[in-house]
Amino acid sequence: MKLITVQRETIEEKRYTPKMGELLTKVTYIKKAFLSIPIKTIHKYRETYYGEVKDCEACNLAR
Repeated sequence: MKLITVQRETIEEKRYTPKMGELLTKVTYIKKAFLSIPIKTIHKYRETYYGEVKDCEACNLAR
């Protein structure tokens, strides 16, 4: 039995970019978990309409 695992989860979120405005995109979170309880987020990224994978630092959450 492993105590520390890495989990991947995909959620649809509303994001905002200055060029495109508000958009609905799939955001993937990679989290470290201890006994299936998430501890911290290691990385998060999103996929664009054109199939590119970008870091979520480039866009903000929509308000």
